[in-house]
Amino acid sequence: MGEFITSRLSLGQAHTAAARLLREARIAAPELDARLLLCHATGSSHEVYIAALNDALAPDAATRFGAFVERRLAGEPVSRIIGVREFYGRPFRIDASTLDPRPDTETLVEAALGFVDREAPLSILDLGTGSGCILITLLAELPQASGVGVDVSLPALQTARNNADALGVGTRASFVASDWLEAVEGSFDLVVANPPYLSAADMAGLAPEVRDHDPGPALDGGPDGLSAYRRIAPGLRKALRPGGFALFEIGHTQAEAAWGLLTGAGLAPEEAPWRDLAGRPRVVAARSRG
Repeated sequence: MGEFITSRLSLGQAHTAAARLLREARIAAPELDARLLLCHATGSSHEVYIAALNDALAPDAATRFGAFVERRLAGEPVSRIIGVREFYGRPFRIDASTLDPRPDTETLVEAALGFVDREAPLSILDLGTGSGCILITLLAELPQASGVGVDVSLPALQTARNNADALGVGTRASFVASDWLEAVEGSFDLVVANPPYLSAADMAGLAPEVRDHDPGPALDGGPDGLSAYRRIAPGLRKALRPGGFALFEIGHTQAEAAWGLLTGAGLAPEEAPWRDLAGRPRVVAARSRG
């Protein structure tokens, strides 16, 4: 399909042609996707793109844009093609080793910010940090905080480190290779995590855009989706300072089960789950009793 995108077109015409192809393929947001891919192909910001709609599309940019459109038509998410996902208003680099951050996970950030004094020094532990979006966002919002991101994936840790440096919090962030809490030392005021929580049935029903492009280990929560929570919960009392909080993203049917695991680990669960943009339970929290 990329042959429809040629250097004989202006930027505006190229956008129109690509959006038409994406619309015919029933892509959900054809105009937006076409614009994002065109800006990436030309190396332009949105503002520069708008000002240059009548300019000719350069041959090398036309080639790149055509290839990007073909990838989108094949079902690859735009964020994977351009290698960037916006999260909480900031651009995060992502790659094959990291989960593509979703807006629902911003609920976890909002919930965490509600538990802390934004001007107080505190320490944060982010389990399964991936791109680092949760930890880095919290550090950016909490100027006196420092934090540790852990992940079993070394490539993901490098991506998170790069994001922390690019977003100006690198001096307050450290990253450690660990299988959940196994290699974590010390205790923290705040522990946050977005563990894999899809059940075997959920995994079988994933849309191709997720199944084929997100790393499976970051999604697969075992038979009932709670395998990672069972591994993390017993170590939380040691990882939390007295009065500290642990917050976890969950699947929308998992609140009661997650609370049960936290209670069984000696923590005091908060009363109600935080809900995502669709009104579904998305985050549970518990406090250290010590």
